[in-house]
Amino acid sequence: MATRSPGRVVADCIARRGADGGRGAVNGTFRSGAHTLARHLVVPAGRDEPHPGVILCHGFPIGPLDARRSAGTFPQLIERIAHDLGYAAMTFNFRGTGTSEGDFSLQGWVDDLRTAIDVLIEECAPTGVVLIGTNTGGSIAICVAADDPRVQATALLSPRADFDDWADHPRRFLEHAREIGAIRAPGFPPSIDEWTRAFRRFRPTDAAARFAPRPLLVMHGEDDESVPTSDGRQLAQAHGSAELSLLVGAGHRLRHDPRAIALLFGWLDRVRAVGVA
Repeated sequence: MATRSPGRVVADCIARRGADGGRGAVNGTFRSGAHTLARHLVVPAGRDEPHPGVILCHGFPIGPLDARRSAGTFPQLIERIAHDLGYAAMTFNFRGTGTSEGDFSLQGWVDDLRTAIDVLIEECAPTGVVLIGTNTGGSIAICVAADDPRVQATALLSPRADFDDWADHPRRFLEHAREIGAIRAPGFPPSIDEWTRAFRRFRPTDAAARFAPRPLLVMHGEDDESVPTSDGRQLAQAHGSAELSLLVGAGHRLRHDPRAIALLFGWLDRVRAVGVA
């Protein structure tokens, strides 16, 4: 197989993101198992050298939002990370959300993120991969990152330390997933027992310990109404040397808190400056 030069890889990456850049909306798809997932991929404009890569993972829909609206503002954030910080940046919709196919399962979402890393590396050949996850997406990010040496740093915004509440009441949670549209296919899951076992199988706090000593940022709002700050503390403590930021007056949706975004951008800039990614 012929080896592509770094410049050729970057050019191919730019071409694949879409002719108009897809500003503010998804601009492509990739396959994860049997499902086609929507993604938004951006590379820094006017830069031909290899870039570090970042993948931004959304959480499980909460409150009034239904699954079709998940991560609706993430493409704009990805644009900023790419053009302001110089990352080849991608976000995507997990199965069962946005315009992506499929139905929610925790194992399925883990598989989707593993595939997304493969896609980013294949399309853009980044110098390293950083994962950012909000809420459930952060918990999944650390579970995947712990066992993937290609992931060199991870940032978690309002992460949950476990999925025990879902495991304790699986039928109630399954009904909720159907109500918000994250599960749409009749008869899914084929086995509720197997679907539920993943909630105990993936342990974010254990994963945080395995991820060390790679850099980890944990941010949590002190007024988070959905996930207690103790979850963020547990993850940081399990890692041992994580940067932990508790934001006074902030709630669950740190994506929309300017202080959190400023902290995230500063951390991403430092990660790149020291050559971690």
